[in-house]
Amino acid sequence: MLFLLLAVIVGVGIIVAVALVATGGDGDPDKKSPNESGGSTGSPTPSFSIPSELPSELPSLPSELPSGLESLIPSLADDEVPFYLLRTGDCFDTNDSLPGQAAKRSCGTPHDAEVVKVAELNGSYTTEAALKKAASALCEAPLERKAAQQPTGTVRGTLVQYPDPGGYEIGIDNVACSLAADIGSGTHKLTKPLA
Repeated sequence: MLFLLLAVIVGVGIIVAVALVATGGDGDPDKKSPNESGGSTGSPTPSFSIPSELPSELPSLPSELPSGLESLIPSLADDEVPFYLLRTGDCFDTNDSLPGQAAKRSCGTPHDAEVVKVAELNGSYTTEAALKKAASALCEAPLERKAAQQPTGTVRGTLVQYPDPGGYEIGIDNVACSLAADIGSGTHKLTKPLA
């Protein structure tokens, strides 16, 4: 976010510099350009004043994001990613304290779930219930097919991750359809890629 603000400030500075060069640039409104005559025979030419320096202090940025946006922005800590950045074949752990996040893991090490399919929502959904129903419908067949191919006792649940109405409204439309070892407080883990 800070980089974005700095980029905007630098961009404005470049525009100001170009404008100063194009208009003569010294900011002296009484100085006439070579093509202006000493008399006032035509219509008045508007002039404007542009500051010659950028501010020495940048405005302060908020130290925290507004609540509810944390799950939309990828975390730079460890290997946590928002569910909508997962891809088919990714293995991951879940964390009840970080809904919407997944900690990517190697499929050869113990992990909670593996993404079977990433689907895309289409349509108008304004409620959590409507999004859940649509996401579940997208995942049902691929999860059933993949679960049927697994050795008995390997997979004990499904996990369908989808955006909330606010996320869907801003364009997050991915649904992660995953098979899981255990859902909730279970201790069973997957230890290799799904068959």
